[in-house]
Amino acid sequence: MNSRLSIIGVIVVGSAVLLVHAQQPAAPPAGGGRAGQPAGQAPAGRGAQTGAQNGEVRGPNGEVWGYSNTAFNENSRWRIHDADQPQPRVVTPPPSPGAPPSDAIVLFDGKDLSQWVQRDSAGNVSPAQWLVHDGVVDSGKGGSISTKESFGDVQLHVEFATPSKVEGTSQGRGNSGVVFMGRYEIQVLDSYDNRTYADGMAAAIYGDTPPLVNVARRPGEWQTYDIVFEAPKFSGTPSPAYFTVFWNGVMVHNRRVVKGPTSPTATTHTYVQHDAELPLTLQNHNNPVSFRNIWIRRLTKYDEGADVRK
Repeated sequence: MNSRLSIIGVIVVGSAVLLVHAQQPAAPPAGGGRAGQPAGQAPAGRGAQTGAQNGEVRGPNGEVWGYSNTAFNENSRWRIHDADQPQPRVVTPPPSPGAPPSDAIVLFDGKDLSQWVQRDSAGNVSPAQWLVHDGVVDSGKGGSISTKESFGDVQLHVEFATPSKVEGTSQGRGNSGVVFMGRYEIQVLDSYDNRTYADGMAAAIYGDTPPLVNVARRPGEWQTYDIVFEAPKFSGTPSPAYFTVFWNGVMVHNRRVVKGPTSPTATTHTYVQHDAELPLTLQNHNNPVSFRNIWIRRLTKYDEGADVRK
């Protein structure tokens, strides 16, 4: 039923304050209509049927599409189980774990580096020169590579392997990086039985935050990063960048705030305003590292790109 809550008491437990609510009929939005809908406009979409007594909204075959008389959660445009809330767009799932879904941009499929370029310090762009062979690409020639396209908020999948022959120690062993917007790096390193500074090991937000746990595979074995990156916002309500990272299927960062660009070590990490979208970079650090199966998805806000029910 349509209801709202009012506070009828306060309970103090230790340092916590609990508010006790009583349920009361909810007031409709101003003007008598549902939120975001002009007064007097029917809530049901085309082809829907509204039940006069219980607020059910049914589709052409009698299936329940939602309700037109339920409560509004605080600051919500939509009622609970709102029949008019847009349906999310359909994305075809990948055929196998780790494969790209239908809305992904495939950055490397084992064939070529057509989605990548190399940029020098002066901004000059040239074709990516890393070696592609046997479905993988090896870091090295020409320096770091970056995407032709620019990105903001994204989901990224990347697979990498450090050399099976162990050479070097600490930062000199399988060192590379996945750098978002040219500024915010998730470290790539051989961190199997290889001690280094904690905020510079594999999956660290470089120079910022170590991963929650070390789930490194042995040298030469393929590893995965699944990264959700939320770009910093400099207009409207400013906000920092955030990383959520799964390393070999294990969460190692949970919407961790990024203090600023991750490269400086002699100065504090401090944000400087930049473009809303910038290229993604795979770093060359003069250590051989192999990559494969790289794809990325642009992220939207809730209801963005959703399909309006017909």
